[in-house]
Amino acid sequence: MNSQDFDFITQLLRKRAGIVLTTDKMYLLESRLAPLARKEGLPSIDDLIQVVRSRRDERLITQVVDVMTTNETFFYRDKTPFDHLKEAILPILAQARRGGRIRIWCAACSTGQEPYSIAMMLDQMPQLTGGVPVEIVATDISDRCLDRARQGLFTQFEVQRGLPIQTLMQYFTQQDDHWRISERMRQMVSFRKLNLMDPSYNLGKFDIVFCRNVLIYFDGPTKADVFERISQTMNPGGFLLLGAAESVIGITQAFESAQDRRGLYKLVSRAAKVA
Repeated sequence: MNSQDFDFITQLLRKRAGIVLTTDKMYLLESRLAPLARKEGLPSIDDLIQVVRSRRDERLITQVVDVMTTNETFFYRDKTPFDHLKEAILPILAQARRGGRIRIWCAACSTGQEPYSIAMMLDQMPQLTGGVPVEIVATDISDRCLDRARQGLFTQFEVQRGLPIQTLMQYFTQQDDHWRISERMRQMVSFRKLNLMDPSYNLGKFDIVFCRNVLIYFDGPTKADVFERISQTMNPGGFLLLGAAESVIGITQAFESAQDRRGLYKLVSRAAKVA
């Protein structure tokens, strides 16, 4: 891949998905685009890029973006955010939203392990919400990932990553060499396609937003824009959970750190921001 083609693809990825790739990641680009070229019946990556350049084929562009998005995920990933949910978030919201509902958004949900983990936790510990209904909305840019998430079908390897055996036996049914999560859990999560680069999200208002391990691929200005759009989707008193390597510090004033809670942030009221 020559430098012009590399620049073309990286600019396309940044514009479409916010992904920033430097020249030291050329190997990653090549390793992911080569299988796509073969799938499309093209002799090489160079031919694939030429087709994208000349035709501006939206279907093919979508596939290029799809293969370049990182879909690393597993059940109850990192544990800490789920502890925050149990100990510091839901006890507060269960009181504040009494008579209403709690809405949770899992952004960049990949194949669905995160929202399903939340659904299973809520089902196992109904006392956390004190009878307040909970709606879980999960979004991703990838149609391929969303299709898998809606099916709720996971490999043996995937269910072994972070999922306790008791939980596996309670909520999953084995189908050949895969495991399918129960219909009841699937009904608890609504999956929708959404690109965090979109100018607006049109998902309604949320009390809790999980946006973990995706902003690390964005540059500073893009992160600031995404944080601002996320803040606009949140109800007063809302909570944001980020990945261990992510922070709002020095990027946005829309959120403030929760004391002694790594990766947990609170929405700053509009009045406080103006003051």
